[in-house]
Amino acid sequence: MTISAKWRTWLLYAGVAAVVAYCLAPFYWMLVSSLRRTSDIFDTSLFPSPVTFANYRSVFDPSQGFGRALLNSLIVAGITTALALLLATFTAYTMARLDFRFKRLVLTLIIATSMFPVVSIVVPLLKLFTDIGWINTYQAMIVPSMSFALPLAVWNLTTFFRQMPEELEQAAMVDGCTRGQAFRKVIVPLAVPGIFTTAIITFIAAWNEFLIALSMTNKPSIQTAPVAISKFTGATTYENPFGSQMAAGVLVTIPLVVMVLVFQRRIVAGLTAGAAK
Repeated sequence: MTISAKWRTWLLYAGVAAVVAYCLAPFYWMLVSSLRRTSDIFDTSLFPSPVTFANYRSVFDPSQGFGRALLNSLIVAGITTALALLLATFTAYTMARLDFRFKRLVLTLIIATSMFPVVSIVVPLLKLFTDIGWINTYQAMIVPSMSFALPLAVWNLTTFFRQMPEELEQAAMVDGCTRGQAFRKVIVPLAVPGIFTTAIITFIAAWNEFLIALSMTNKPSIQTAPVAISKFTGATTYENPFGSQMAAGVLVTIPLVVMVLVFQRRIVAGLTAGAAK
């Protein structure tokens, strides 16, 4: 390896390290702050001294209701992901296989619906859900979350299905399968990497949703984890529990990090796989 090639390699590694450090720095500071004492919360040292787990104990204090909030987040994100994948799989396959006028326009409109600011739809939805009695219910958070989860899933899966040649279904139908059987027995198994990747992305987006959950609920028993964290209270009226909020933030983030690390091969396969797989 020449000197110039070595320099390029080192520069590449340095660039990757800089990007990783930049992305992980906020999470690291959140972790460090969660391990500090309340009196040391504004300390700027890189390591907590002394280390304390008092903030984590306070997070699971029954008065905070954080355990229930985590379960609510799991229910909302899980149902949103399942519904989005179910609808998006059929929609994306149809968009990938059928040829009709204004097809590109339809796809553009689908993805455009997810670009509207959430704050622009909260007020109309709040009025609607109040009238039909949906406030403080799971569906009041799941249905609006579909407005950004479903377009994202349709767009991702449409691109994936397009990579699969139509000869796959034709060969299955020659062997006696109907169009539906070819889709279920041939296309869906091959599309698992793309579906799995879309599920991860959709779940993370639904898990982190805040504004809709904040607007549609006012009972602690139905609030999701991001809303519960924003409403943590300190020992006194004027105390802001930064340490507890940081600890809760770590607890909310860790499941997502673990999920991505465990399924990283499937995610990469979904981003890169085509019909050849």
